[in-house]
Amino acid sequence: MDLKQDTNENAANDAIIRDIRNAIVGLDYGTVTIKVHNAKITQIEITQKRRYDDSGLVEKGGGI
Repeated sequence: MDLKQDTNENAANDAIIRDIRNAIVGLDYGTVTIKVHNAKITQIEITQKRRYDDSGLVEKGGGI
């Protein structure tokens, strides 16, 4: 492996790590799924949940 290819792979790995970190930091509730194919990360999926502590207000006529 030459130095240029190694540098490109390091940059790609850094970008993936940054994307995973940003997905986690930006998530209050939910999941981050990392898909792997042939021992390489191929996809990151984010499922975000919204939680409402005052959900009982709708039932009591608080409405939306």
